[in-house]
Amino acid sequence: MRLERPDVAHPDCCLEKRQRHGPAAPLGLLGFIIWAPLQACRRPFSYHRETASSPENETHRGFELVGRASFGFATANLCLLPDSLARFNNLGHTQRRATVIGQHIVQGVCRPNIRIFVDSPSSCGTLSPSYSILPSVNSSSYGATDKHAQTVVSHHSDSAEVNFSIPKSNSDVVCLPCDDTEEPSAESPSPVLNANHISNQQGGAGHRSAPRALLSQGLRQQDDVPWEVSSLFPANVDILCLEEVFDKRAAQKLTQALRPVYGHILYDVGVYACQPPCRCSSFKFFNSGLLLASRFPVLDAQYQCFPNSRGEDALAAKGLLSVKVLIGQNQKQKKVVGYFNCTHLHAPEGDGEIRCEQLNLVTTWIGDFQAATKLPDEDVAFDVLCGDFNFDNCSPDDTLEQNHHLFEEYRDPCRAGPGKEKPWVIGTLLEQPTLYEDDINTPEKLQRTLESEDLRKRYVSPPVPVDDHPLVYPETGQPWIGRRIDYILYRENSISKHCRTEIEEVTFITQLAGLTDHIPVGLRLNVIMDSLE
Repeated sequence: MRLERPDVAHPDCCLEKRQRHGPAAPLGLLGFIIWAPLQACRRPFSYHRETASSPENETHRGFELVGRASFGFATANLCLLPDSLARFNNLGHTQRRATVIGQHIVQGVCRPNIRIFVDSPSSCGTLSPSYSILPSVNSSSYGATDKHAQTVVSHHSDSAEVNFSIPKSNSDVVCLPCDDTEEPSAESPSPVLNANHISNQQGGAGHRSAPRALLSQGLRQQDDVPWEVSSLFPANVDILCLEEVFDKRAAQKLTQALRPVYGHILYDVGVYACQPPCRCSSFKFFNSGLLLASRFPVLDAQYQCFPNSRGEDALAAKGLLSVKVLIGQNQKQKKVVGYFNCTHLHAPEGDGEIRCEQLNLVTTWIGDFQAATKLPDEDVAFDVLCGDFNFDNCSPDDTLEQNHHLFEEYRDPCRAGPGKEKPWVIGTLLEQPTLYEDDINTPEKLQRTLESEDLRKRYVSPPVPVDDHPLVYPETGQPWIGRRIDYILYRENSISKHCRTEIEEVTFITQLAGLTDHIPVGLRLNVIMDSLE
């Protein structure tokens, strides 16, 4: 019997294949030669805008009505690379993940956030802190959310179709007196529009701390910073910064998913190919990976590319995206604006000097952007910087970055000092080989794991030691935290002098369990504008 070798093709067949596919390489090369020079004329980002039914639907009336407002911010690294590269981080199915991530974010930020305090010493706690679907009592005046109050969002993922309705309310808090909370005032309290919680607002007699009802379930408070680990994105996030959205198709899927909530989206941020001198250091195959979604109109935007990247990181046009957004008016009919900056720093360990140079550029570029765009007849309500900094505040290998002067200008709510985290902080970088293990493969399981110090040691990346020096971590009596490389910082000396800022909540978010190797972080700021008189 004669056996044919199945792995050897007929010579004529090979010749036919070569003839059929031969012209592809020259055509690809020709396309590349045409494409590369054109990138010098390309805008550094794409801007998607949803037309609002009226200008009032995109503004916040908090300052205009009551002189105070609450703003929510969130940042998340999504690792939306082409599939072949995403698999190096134990993540694949980029297009499907992009669709599901967008759905999860919308589901979280659009939910009503209702907390109920009960008057019972034995059961004083928060009922249904994050998942309540009780109907709204009062509709908020925040038009950017109310614009989509009755909209039904329908997105088709690669595997299933998900339908849900965006609730009408922003938040509702039902307070029944508890033995250790403040007695409610006889007068109706002044609303803080678009607020998640009332735990850290400024009352008439002084600072109000989180009651025991919040501390017993979900929200906790230490060092005057209320915080929680949440299995959902915080309700009413106003501006969202996403990193590593390198894949263009994934960016478009995210934009489609987010646009019913965020009317202003900047995506495909960055440059490609070779750029003019002093702009970028090498040929860029990928953009910056930044995506910014805002409920507020974008007045100005600027992108700057880091010129000092090296190695594999130099293939991506990492840099800084700065935007100026229009919030509304104050009680004197003066414009109120906010500044929001997002970045993704150099990644490889041991390159602290490169990251410090990038932080120097970040502070310079932010200052130049604000100097060029700030007008004398405007009030600045917030100045926020966030993103994946690729260094933490506990690794000996990151000492240079931990002592950078940027932290003298911007406040980090999680930081006790250079190299020292606050005891309640949680690391945001997960160990990639364990992403699908049973303890962390759902939002609820990941939430429970992060709240357990023993489990965190197994799934959160540990600090990076200095070469030839043994790592002693943590210090005696201190909790095990792990690497926190995702930051949301805010600055007060650059906002209007008659504005005061309070931290309303810091959130570590587990809703993207199994979809990324980072823990998203949220920050809510309360801004009080004193009377101009």
